[in-house]
Amino acid sequence: MRFHLCAAAAVVACAAWLRVGRADWLWLGAAIALVITAELFNTALERAVDLAAQGAAHPLAKAAKDAAAGAVLVTAAFAAVVGFAVLGPPLRQALFG
Repeated sequence: MRFHLCAAAAVVACAAWLRVGRADWLWLGAAIALVITAELFNTALERAVDLAAQGAAHPLAKAAKDAAAGAVLVTAAFAAVVGFAVLGPPLRQALFG
């Protein structure tokens, strides 16, 4: 969660510096919100599985945790694609003219 919050802060700072348009802010905000939401669901599911399993290692508990972590990975990949699509062209323009 800390990594994603730091990444989100960096993206917001970069977008502000590049003065991206309103629609681009919407895409970036949606991507950030999806990743944070996925992280929160992942944390909730992990805690619930830990409570239900009560310390016993069970293959279904591992599968549930892996699936939730996979959902975070998918949303983070989507956010990276959005970030490159939105910030890539203006960043390239700002750095290389």
